Order: sequence, then structure tokens, then C-alpha cells
Amino acid sequence: MLLRWPRLTALLAGAIGATGYVPLGLWPLTIASLAVLVWLVWQAKGWKSAAMRGWLFGLAHLTLANNWIATAFTHQSEMPALLGWIAVPLLCAYLAVYPALAAALAHNVTARTRGGLAAFTGLFAAFWIVTEWLRGWAFTGYPWPPLGLALLGPFDRPGWAAVLPFTGTYALSGVAVLFAGGILLAAIHRRWVPLAAGVAIIVAGTFIPVGEPREGTLRYTLVQPNIEQADLIDPRQYEPSFLTLAGLSVRGNTAEPRLVTWPESGLPDYLRPGYPARYYAATTARSDPDFARQRIAQVIGQNSLLLTGATELEIEQGRAIGAYNTVTALDDGGTIVDTYSKAHLVPYGEYLALRWLLEPLGASRLVAGTLDFIPGPGPRTLDLGAYGRAGVQICYEIVFSGQVVDAANRPDYIFNPSNDGWFGSWGPPQHLAQARLRAIEEGLPVLRSTTTGISAVIDARGVVRQSLGAGVQDRLEGFVPPAHPSTPFARLGNWLPLGWALLLLVVSLVATRRRHR
Repeated sequence: MLLRWPRLTALLAGAIGATGYVPLGLWPLTIASLAVLVWLVWQAKGWKSAAMRGWLFGLAHLTLANNWIATAFTHQSEMPALLGWIAVPLLCAYLAVYPALAAALAHNVTARTRGGLAAFTGLFAAFWIVTEWLRGWAFTGYPWPPLGLALLGPFDRPGWAAVLPFTGTYALSGVAVLFAGGILLAAIHRRWVPLAAGVAIIVAGTFIPVGEPREGTLRYTLVQPNIEQADLIDPRQYEPSFLTLAGLSVRGNTAEPRLVTWPESGLPDYLRPGYPARYYAATTARSDPDFARQRIAQVIGQNSLLLTGATELEIEQGRAIGAYNTVTALDDGGTIVDTYSKAHLVPYGEYLALRWLLEPLGASRLVAGTLDFIPGPGPRTLDLGAYGRAGVQICYEIVFSGQVVDAANRPDYIFNPSNDGWFGSWGPPQHLAQARLRAIEEGLPVLRSTTTGISAVIDARGVVRQSLGAGVQDRLEGFVPPAHPSTPFARLGNWLPLGWALLLLVVSLVATRRRHR
């Protein structure tokens, strides 16, 4: 039945598999859909047929998982909202090349070596790891979502993602393929006891215990102002928005050092002095960056330090030629302690690729403004003294496995400010879930402060300690969870999952050779 309409089956399996990600979280369907894919590719008559089946699976899978991108087009007026529902499948037509490549390579190697289904599954898992890693960096990269995301557990436990310190995210995706292939193999040969045992082990992994939480010593106040996207870019709402942030940031009765976090896009003021006066004119703070910093210092109070999303300008000959999406660290005296500039910019969101060609055709950025953002140098650690060593990842930078921390200068925690108000109901929970993957991989807590939710404090085990849902105006308070010792992944980066891919490749080829002796 599966092979009667293999292309349609591949499309349906891909779409069904995407329901395993949050917000639906139907992860058994992801494993089942992968088993169907393994069978379809295994039974293909040639590598071209295998590639087509892998591509169709990937097209449907990634289109449904990334449907939230289309919502972004409803928050701007320069291009029709309908374009979003065209842009998503067009993007995913490219992204689906990677599962197609994995399928073609696995089928071709298996055909040449005359391997069995078990060896093919190992090869497919190995090539999936490699191609998903490629998707994470080729042409600036777009790894959202990794297949292994479906194996992440609920807020209070990591599920199979608990193995991430020893595998990395891309190898966890390979584990999902192995699970599916193992179930398929047992079902085909009607080995019901191994099949039942395998299913039981997979299910049991979702209940992996994490032990008692440890407490840190640095107090935090994490702010979610619930400022809607339209208000963020409306100058009439700049001052009310600031007052909302300020009201949620007032210190309580404690005098100990306190870290305050504000989201990306929440602060319209330019905090750095030295720009031509006209650039300060539309901000909230009386066109005066010194006043802006001083009144923020008064808001957070003594023994507090603020990490806030902000914008800085690149000035050349008296005019702005570009901007930086930054996090600014501001102390209780109004002094800029340090800044971090976003390195992984969103194509067509923060800059218009091929502007010379697309702008005359009517295309524009999804983010308001005509200045393109300029990428920063990459991961770095901000030494904030009594407020710890902060790694910073702005918005979707957090989804890039192995690219979020300066390994030579390991931080105590990661601050991940974001503006998820663009992305409907599917984007924010998937974004949070991928931040949890980074916490587990790196063994570091993550503080997520967002404009409209989901904001959260995640410990180094990937457990969500506190959270604020979408549409909530509130703050979280507590102590930053402690970091774990440096994990194998933190030390080796993506050489670790690539090493697992190589091991799977070798084992599968050796197994094939022994099969023919």
C-alpha cells in the first residue's frame, strides 16, 4: 500500500511527522513517519527515486513545522500577507534538499554494498546527521527545526534530549532515525517481543529523571512587557512601552546584586552617545542618550545591572549606513558596561539579501526601517563582574547548535532576548524548545526575556524552572541556576555529532561486509 503511491505517501508522512514538535508534541507520530520514510527510501528503485521521496518528505515536514514564518508577513504593510504562504514552501523546497541528499546517499551506498535494511538504517542515520549539520551553516544556515527536537521532553524533564551533552543535537536526530528503523525492522520480521521492548525503551526515555534542582546565588528579574508588534514600531507608544518595562523592573526589598533582563526590540532609545542629533529625535528620552541611560539606572536601582535589547548605528560621514541589533549591559550608574551585536541575522527580516535586485521589484524587509543590520563577530562572553559572565544569543541565534558560546571563554549563563510577537502560535514554543536544547548541550542555564512570550528560565538540564506564557505582562524573579561543568559537546562542538556519524557509517559498512561473507 505504501509503495502504490510512494510520492503521496512521502508527503503525508512528512506532514504527519511535523506534528511531533511543539505545540502539538505528538512525538510518536514523528517516529512512525520516519519509519515510513525509511521504508520508502529503502524500497526505491534508484538513488534518484530515493532522493525524490526524501525531498517530498522534507518539503511537507519542514513547511508545516515552519508555518509560523507566514505569520510574519501579516505584521508589515509593504508586501501582501499572502506572500508568506508562498514564501514558506519556497524556502522549504530548498531546505528539503538536505533530507533528499541523505536519502540518495544512503540508498546509493547500500545498493553498491548490497547491504540489508539494518545497515541501510545506520547509513541513513549517519547521512541525516551530516546533512542536518550542513543545513545549519550552509548559505548562512537555517536548522529550524532539527529532527531531534521531537525527542525533547516536557518542561519538567528533558526526555531523550538528556543525551545531548554526549551527542549534540544533530546526532540526536540520527537517534530518531535509528529508533524508526529499528521499529520498522522488528515489525517487518514480526519480532513482536523485540518490537514491544523497543517501543517500551523509547517511551521510557521520555521519563528520564533529572534529580533535584540546584540553586544559584545571582538574583534576577526577568521582564516580559507584552508589547504588541504594532506598538513596538509606533512612536506614539514608545513612552507607554518604556513605562511598562520600568514598572515591571522596580527593585523589591532586597539589596543584593540583581540582574534585570529586558527583551529584544523593547527599548527604542539609542543609548550610545555621538550620533547626529536627528537620530535621537524620535526616541522616548528627550533626544538625549545620557538622560535615557540615567533614567534607566534610576528604574533598576542600586546594585542592579540591566541587560536589554537595543539598537546601535554605524555612522559614516554624518549619516547612518547600517545598524546593529545589540544587547547592552547598563549598570546602576547609567554606564554602558559592554555590548554584544547579533551575528546570525535573519535574511529578509534584518537585511534584504540581493537588495540591488529585489528592492526595485517591490521587495522589502519584514522588520521596519530601511537600514540593513550589520552582523556582529559571533559568540562572546560579557564579563559583568558581580553579575556573572554572560553569553548572549539574540532571538533565533539560539537555534544554531555549536555556535552559541565562546568555548575559550565559557560563560556562567546564556541570555537570549527575543521578539517572538511576529510568529503566531507555533513559533514561540518551538523557539523555547530549541533554547532548552542549547542549555542541555552546553550545560548552561538560559534566561529568555521576550516581548510577548514565551519567556522562561531554563536550568542546565533543560528543565524550565519558571515561564510566562504568550500574552502575559509580568516578571519572573529568582536566582540564576548554576552552570554544569563543561560538557563533551561544549568542548568538542559539532565534531562530536560528526564523530557519531562517522562511527555509524563505519559500523554499517562493516556489518554489510560481514553479511556477505
